[in-house]
Amino acid sequence: MDVSDFISNFVLGMIAFALGSNFTVKQLRSAGKPVLWISILEAGFAWILVTLVMILYFVIKHLPIHPALVLGAAAAATAPAATVMVIREYRATGPVTEMLMRVVAIDDAWCLLFSALAIASANALTLGIFNTHVVMEAFFEIFAALILGGILGALLYFVSRFIVTREEVLVATVGFILLAVGLSMRLRLSPLLTNIAFGIFVANIAKNSELFFAALREVDSVLFLAFFVLVGANLELDIVPRIGVMGLLYIIFRVVGKILGVKLGAWISGAGSNIGNYLGWGLVPQAGVALGVALSAKALYPEYGDIIFTTITATTVIYELVGPIFAKYGLQKAGEI
Repeated sequence: MDVSDFISNFVLGMIAFALGSNFTVKQLRSAGKPVLWISILEAGFAWILVTLVMILYFVIKHLPIHPALVLGAAAAATAPAATVMVIREYRATGPVTEMLMRVVAIDDAWCLLFSALAIASANALTLGIFNTHVVMEAFFEIFAALILGGILGALLYFVSRFIVTREEVLVATVGFILLAVGLSMRLRLSPLLTNIAFGIFVANIAKNSELFFAALREVDSVLFLAFFVLVGANLELDIVPRIGVMGLLYIIFRVVGKILGVKLGAWISGAGSNIGNYLGWGLVPQAGVALGVALSAKALYPEYGDIIFTTITATTVIYELVGPIFAKYGLQKAGEI
């Protein structure tokens, strides 16, 4: 296993754990319905719009359409690291910021489900058989990650009874996040989903749960810096010119899908015009799970996987460069910076 991969997953695990603090029972009672509507519609619109546009593009180019299905599913994912760092840097607070943190936390779960359906559908187009095993595997991955996160949360709660000092709180929290990431990678589960479940469990069962999240905030800046240095070191700018029209269509319609989905979700759930108008800009960054989908597609479809992998990798470079600017714009327009 590459050390940089582990460090990246560890930092993403810390971010995911911190995001879990936004899902206490009290918070969900006050904002549960809007979170569900907005998250599924922004992820779903991005998936459907990108899929339809990519199918049209592949048909015009006289190419098989099954790579278009996988590209569309990857569009549902969001990169939490960039969004969280913008929120932290500008000390953003308010309803849009809170909703953004919750929506970002569950985007990757939708992406995993959509990707499973897309890959199964692509297999059906290729082989003439719909592979339900792929879909069930995705459901199992999500369920297993949630269970693992819950178990680790219960263990940390038990260990916390013997913790006395703030330093011990920090050591225990970081140690358990490392354990969660390591076990997830070993079991081929999503470290993001595992640590979100871990954070949710701790936030809801520990009486003084804020101590764990506050202790983590004292040291995470250095690790975030290491993460973004690693991201920058792995960005290959020479692949950007290779994406062409297909990449531009992917970039444009993914953002359009996210923004339209947020607007509709906010309107249906009565979340408010500020959330409907500005939350979508915070969902522009993309990495993590989308790159995982690209790698899976490359392995599954050697003939066309390179198209998917190159497009997602190249557009990720662009999203990671401009995404924080859009996130800042949305939060600024919402009046929360």
